[in-house]
Amino acid sequence: MAGLAFGFRRAELVALGSGGLYWPDEALLVVSDLHFGKSARLAAVGGAALPPYETRETLLRLEADLTATGARRVICLGDSFDAEGIAEALPEEERLWIARLQAGRDWVWIEGNHDPGPVDLGGTHLAEMVLGALVFRHIAVPGAEGEVSGHYHPKARLRLRGRSLSRPCFLVDHARLILPAYGAYTGGLRSDHAALRALMAPEARAILTGPQPVAIPMPRG
Repeated sequence: MAGLAFGFRRAELVALGSGGLYWPDEALLVVSDLHFGKSARLAAVGGAALPPYETRETLLRLEADLTATGARRVICLGDSFDAEGIAEALPEEERLWIARLQAGRDWVWIEGNHDPGPVDLGGTHLAEMVLGALVFRHIAVPGAEGEVSGHYHPKARLRLRGRSLSRPCFLVDHARLILPAYGAYTGGLRSDHAALRALMAPEARAILTGPQPVAIPMPRG
């Protein structure tokens, strides 16, 4: 399991190369912004054409992380579905796949701005969740402490050996942790964007996803 261990608010966490977050002491896997059904929604409104298998690709990644970590608990940090009603419109094969992943696990769906209401799938539906010293919600709240959120799909851009590299990343400082988007084809917001610079403290780090996650100072432009 490729991951980078780090401490946050007295919790020992692991940033996974996939973009998931694992909390070993709680046997908890946290993922954000799955955006199931994105390609179908865009096709329905005449938007950009995406490969029609992004939900399956995301589910494969999720299944692999659950197997590798042995997680017994899952928190999906909002925007798990790309729009209201998508959960009910997913193909039966994908709905059954989600049900298999949920079986025997404590599964929490956090409400997002794309999926603000309960969905017709198993699990618990919450606006936010407190666990120990951490609070899990979709969108970061200014001034929050011990907050784990998503929503922004952060990416870090840096230059390496004369080449520009962009990679989804976790952002972390003393007060908050923002997860990258876990879903396939979700895009991202560069860490030097004003919204992210305003949220994160000057000493914030970016943990780059990929085969071997690595922490660097958060790029601020």
